[in-house]
Amino acid sequence: MRDDNCIFCKLANGDIPTNSIYEDEDFRVILDASPATRGHALILPKQHYANLYEIEDETLAKAAKLAKKVINHEKDVLGCDGYNVVQNNGEAAGQTVFHFHMHLIPRYEGEAQIVAWAPHEAADEEAKQLCDKMKM
Repeated sequence: MRDDNCIFCKLANGDIPTNSIYEDEDFRVILDASPATRGHALILPKQHYANLYEIEDETLAKAAKLAKKVINHEKDVLGCDGYNVVQNNGEAAGQTVFHFHMHLIPRYEGEAQIVAWAPHEAADEEAKQLCDKMKM
């Protein structure tokens, strides 16, 4: 199902022109219009899923396989030294467009880190309690 009010649905389905680098029946991969680095791409499913919580397992698995395929190709073409794969869910996590998508960000030696956080120490007892609470 598509959402006629979703900009990424329109991009994924070719309603708006893009710099598309790959397309199949389920996905379109485009270059990000505001790239973090040279070659920054987005994997967009053609069907609308707001986030990771809503996407079908089979479609998510296909997206992960496609990410690997695109990354391997781009490493050969761009000569990048590494990759960030970023997927945000919810406004608190930095999601700004509520259509599931994956950022594939090539990394080059000497560039500043894009995805980073300040590590915190976890007390052993607190970590154990959290682990017990989170076990599935």
